[in-house]
Amino acid sequence: MTTSAQSGRRRDARESSAVSVVAVPAGHPYVRAVTADPSVHVLPDPPVPGAPSGVWWPPPALDPGWIAANRAEAQLLHIHFGTESFSPAHLVACIDAAHAVGWQVVFTLHDLDHPQLSDSSAYVRQLDEIIPRADAVLTLTVAAARVVRDRWHREAEVVPHPSVLPPDAVVPRPAHDAPLIGTHLKDLRPNVDGPATARAIVDATQRIRGAGVPVEARVLLHDRVRDETARDEVLRICHDVPGVSVTTHARLDDNALHHALSELDVCILPYRHGTHSGWLELCWDLGVAVAAPRVGFFDDQHVDGSVQGFIPGDGDSLAVALQHLLAASPRPGSAARASLIARRRAERANTDAAAVAHHARLYRRLIQERAR
Repeated sequence: MTTSAQSGRRRDARESSAVSVVAVPAGHPYVRAVTADPSVHVLPDPPVPGAPSGVWWPPPALDPGWIAANRAEAQLLHIHFGTESFSPAHLVACIDAAHAVGWQVVFTLHDLDHPQLSDSSAYVRQLDEIIPRADAVLTLTVAAARVVRDRWHREAEVVPHPSVLPPDAVVPRPAHDAPLIGTHLKDLRPNVDGPATARAIVDATQRIRGAGVPVEARVLLHDRVRDETARDEVLRICHDVPGVSVTTHARLDDNALHHALSELDVCILPYRHGTHSGWLELCWDLGVAVAAPRVGFFDDQHVDGSVQGFIPGDGDSLAVALQHLLAASPRPGSAARASLIARRRAERANTDAAAVAHHARLYRRLIQERAR
């Protein structure tokens, strides 16, 4: 029989193991996913002066004064995204301030080559300061951890990317006769090479159709883009090409995005540079095969054959990757794809739980080490 004193001691033990974390940013879906342990309390993102609600950048928590003023609110600082808004010296001052108030510092290396920047040299200089000073470094793939070891002589803990598709999402099951490949250029951010991707898709589509496979290709992009010249070039390249269509649209909500991806036999990533891809993870969740340019570590995120690499901008290389994936992957709307999605959801339940537990254990270990 459990006494009230025993219940109290257990409750006290749970409360004493609770961890308060300043995560930068707290509101990002990746951060919410890996900090879902009930014992981990993540402080909300401080409001950004002059910005609408929900905007976390540039992150006010990455400020020595803010850290000092909020020293009693947390035990640990975990940096994920948003460093590009600051100088290396400012980031050093933030880490020093965190250590001065007794916080441990964790850094997750999502990117070695920043997707929002045309030139990542300044960002890499930030990494040169952050990685040696962090108390723990995480990353998403073994290949990225190898770079951390070789360049910065740190051992990064590898925690694979969590699922992107919500567990309660209803997966669409659209079906069509002809094989459908596609790419989503979105708003043509700096690491998206719209024209080169469009040329490669046109070349690959014509090669595959010439071999007797009636493949169709779809190119999607936002109606408001960062590079209108690149947008116009994409429209020119794809104009009046048999089997290739271009659609501009407003930013898709989650349901529309899931439907658009689920229609595809293969999704083609349009990146000129990058490291890891959340878009790839969403495709994996939805059972959609991915052709990924051979940059960064996209094909290291899943090594089950569902991702095939190609030389960026090269239509012949892309055609080879597409032909392999089209032959090996279940069709949209089929029972085989539904079964694949179910298996992957079950696998994600385990790997996501492991990622959450890994973060909670790491936080507690670092805090205990600091206390000693």
